[in-house]
Amino acid sequence: MTTIEAIRLALRAVVANKLRSGLTVLGILIGVAAVILLTAVGNGSAKAIQQSIEQLGSDTLTIAADTRAGGPAIQNTSLTIDLVDALNNRDAAPDVKSVAPVVTSAQTVNHEGTDHSVAQFIGTTPAYLSATNDSIARGSSFTADDVTDRRRVVVLGATPATKLFRGVDPVGKQVTVGGTVFTVVGLLSQKGGTGFGDPNDVAIAPITAVQEAVTGFGPLNQILVKAVSGDRVTAAQSQAQSVLKDKLHLPGTGNQPFRVLSQSQLLAARDDTARTFTVLLAAVAALSLLVGGVGITNIMMVTVTERTREIGIRKALGAPKRTLLTQFLTEATVLSLIGGLLGVVAAIVGSQFTILGVDPQIAPGSIALALGVSVAIGLFFGSYPASRAAGLRPIDALRYE
Repeated sequence: MTTIEAIRLALRAVVANKLRSGLTVLGILIGVAAVILLTAVGNGSAKAIQQSIEQLGSDTLTIAADTRAGGPAIQNTSLTIDLVDALNNRDAAPDVKSVAPVVTSAQTVNHEGTDHSVAQFIGTTPAYLSATNDSIARGSSFTADDVTDRRRVVVLGATPATKLFRGVDPVGKQVTVGGTVFTVVGLLSQKGGTGFGDPNDVAIAPITAVQEAVTGFGPLNQILVKAVSGDRVTAAQSQAQSVLKDKLHLPGTGNQPFRVLSQSQLLAARDDTARTFTVLLAAVAALSLLVGGVGITNIMMVTVTERTREIGIRKALGAPKRTLLTQFLTEATVLSLIGGLLGVVAAIVGSQFTILGVDPQIAPGSIALALGVSVAIGLFFGSYPASRAAGLRPIDALRYE
């Protein structure tokens, strides 16, 4: 029996039992589509994270408290405004161009009865916009004098501006945050990017006003440091670490209660997290492929049972064991491959929609891998029923009722 003839007979058997074959194909379809789509969600999330970090610029450092630091507790190791002043000392850190303190929290912003929960209500200084490569689309930013005088002014991102004002120019209007009135002085330019967080869902105000009216005078969440140039980032990072150790009276060795991370280090950390996330998603989806394989075994066992007399007649007429083995293996593989192809189509269609806030990014390799796995599943889970069919004795098969 040639390969083409085996495929033709397999297709005929599939068509002869449409409902049963369709349910079996559906199991493989769901498994393949789930593997491709969930892997695509992981890839899309990783890309979104990379885009958000790249927006910081190659000359920006992020200083954050390190909750993983071990050892005995050390007093006065919180990030404070005093550290910002120390990092701004050009004698101690000549390669640091600017320093921006950051306090942030999620806050509900209200304008004339319309509420919007802003994911990031940020208190900082004007240097923050330069460090994060943000620009003003309309109006203006707040100034150093606004910070000094604790003026309650705010710059809105595109999302809260759209949600709260709905086509009305927000500049000059007032919004309420935590019972405190802030005046909108500017709008941020819209940022691209996809992911679990909206990069445009942000509001930025003077840190003094935010601490006084919203967050309280606690420690800073972060400190953003901008180096004088991209090729001086390493030197600025070393200088920042030295200033922090000296200011906080920390020993020169051992775990430190803070991290000074460059863009490349942030990307590496996020890539590791995203990769683990993608692998876990793919592993969960692969379980559905296993269930589909069990379905193929079940359907092929029923097929062998139904066609026992046919098998006996063919063996009595001289059909070799290899021919029967090939025929039933081909049927199982065709079922699995049809399910795999339909699963690829379903995944491509599904990738056109946003899933969990992420635009899926299908990798061509995942399609090839999913199809290959579907064929392997057909061969593996169809091998036992095929072997059973090929191993039937002609006399027993002919006597079967």
